Amino acid sequence: MKKSNIILHLFFWGLAYVFWIFIFRNNTLVLTRAITIQFCYLIFIAANYYFNTAYTIPRLLNNKKYAVFALCLLAGITFTAALRVPVTILVNIHIFNVANFHPDLLAVFWDSFINILFWVVIILTGKFVADRVRSGIYIEQIEREKAEHELDFLRAQFNPHFLFNSINSIYAHIDKSNKTARNMLLVFSEMLRYQLYECNVEQIELNRELNYIKNYIEIQKSRMDERIKVSFCAGDITAPIKVAPLLLITFIENAFKYVGFNEAKENRVDINMKYEHGNLCFRCFNTTDGHINPVEKSSGLGIANARRRLELLYPGRHSLKIENHDDSFEINLILRNV
Repeated sequence: MKKSNIILHLFFWGLAYVFWIFIFRNNTLVLTRAITIQFCYLIFIAANYYFNTAYTIPRLLNNKKYAVFALCLLAGITFTAALRVPVTILVNIHIFNVANFHPDLLAVFWDSFINILFWVVIILTGKFVADRVRSGIYIEQIEREKAEHELDFLRAQFNPHFLFNSINSIYAHIDKSNKTARNMLLVFSEMLRYQLYECNVEQIELNRELNYIKNYIEIQKSRMDERIKVSFCAGDITAPIKVAPLLLITFIENAFKYVGFNEAKENRVDINMKYEHGNLCFRCFNTTDGHINPVEKSSGLGIANARRRLELLYPGRHSLKIENHDDSFEINLILRNV
């Protein structure tokens, strides 16, 4: 959790704590007693909130496992309500020094259950509404940017037939002995065809995306210093997986763009991908030159856009970890339930 989010959460719970103290305090409770009781409720309500936002909502509710989600929600509230029973006894005996304290345990449990359930549902509902509003604003912004980009593309694009005819003409004029240039042009033509004709879908077969990635890597290797080692391993992925097109290539492009060369150390680009237990795990690592301009090194526009696409396409179903060191840059991405 980011520092700003931590501060925001602490502010919210602090505000809720003060609200509960002064709104639900009655004439029979002194202020210190109300503070203690509401603090206990705060702990149990917050525990249920974070349990649901961290586990049950992303793992169950977002995957349409409604019955299991409801059971886990009630189980968490039942557990904390039961836990409050001994806490109530301990607080009254050891803090408030109440002699011969023998409460109705079932009444304490049900009172705790109803209070915790009510406030957890209220707070989670508020979070859902806030997330929905924020998501709507975000999607509108994305749609505006998409429309602008499409307009720019339409203004600048070549006629595809003209483009491929031009490539064929260039290919025919390359000397047949220059196999490297001819092969590079064929690979480029295949990549261009993939971008123009196959990527206009939300999900595409992983093997077709992998073929595009392999072609891109081959072109990059042909123009790079041979002393920079490039490795690509996609494992033995045979499952019929679909992913968002041109998502992973952003991280790979970034690796080749910023890979540094230093004769004093090994220079490399490592790209690994594997599929296990329904999760697609992707890792992209590259060494960097410590003397790169910090402004250039931290631009990261492509990665920022990729992060936004992940939030829209895989909400609650992805984990993105970025490690930016002085001499290396690493991306670890997990797409769950693909």
